[in-house]
Amino acid sequence: MADALAAGYRHIDTAAMYDNEAEVGSGLRASGIDRSEVWLTTKVWVDALEPQELRASLERSLHRLEVDQVDLLLMHWPSPDVPLERTLEAMTKLREERKTREIGVSNFPSALFREALDLAPVIVNQVEYHPFLSADAVLEVCEERDVELTAYRPLAKGKVDGEPVLHAIAAAHGKTPAQVALRWLIGQPRVSAVPKASTPERRRENLDVFDFELSPEEHARIDALPKDRREVKVAWAPDWD
Repeated sequence: MADALAAGYRHIDTAAMYDNEAEVGSGLRASGIDRSEVWLTTKVWVDALEPQELRASLERSLHRLEVDQVDLLLMHWPSPDVPLERTLEAMTKLREERKTREIGVSNFPSALFREALDLAPVIVNQVEYHPFLSADAVLEVCEERDVELTAYRPLAKGKVDGEPVLHAIAAAHGKTPAQVALRWLIGQPRVSAVPKASTPERRRENLDVFDFELSPEEHARIDALPKDRREVKVAWAPDWD
């Protein structure tokens, strides 16, 4: 992770379930980058959404990260068993205690996202979003409520590399299909992206997307791709839009 920060990344996304928070904290310290310059996100797993368990989960995350506060705490998935109001009330309390600067949700369909926004000062919904999957319903809520969408799996587990439309657009700009996919995402209002990369070279490539723009015609060509390819399919998922 230190190489990512050295390359210029300033948003680090982790989670209790990823089992890498200690390594993230170590990388942050090794980087020499001031903590105030890095936006640090972690998530609470679906089995820890009761208030007491949620607090304990965040305290463990802070201990593993070796920080006093994260910048954003997310519910990793909605729970069918724990009332949303109870979880968000506990998260708001942790925000008031400055254990986290902000709170948000992840994997919330639009109706549940609206409910969360009515209950607490939620600022973001992190959902799967890429050139092969629509997020229109969630984006509509973001526009209505002045909040953000963070796209995870923005490269569709590498499937963007096999898409001819993205290859053609990439060739016109001297970029890769992955860079075009990321540019398409972050060029949209209220959208950020958290691409996963396993090598320093790929991390640098994913960051090198701010020196070109897609034309309206290129954007429309990506918009026209089929938008029904969900990569993350789990038994506990909500009913998607």
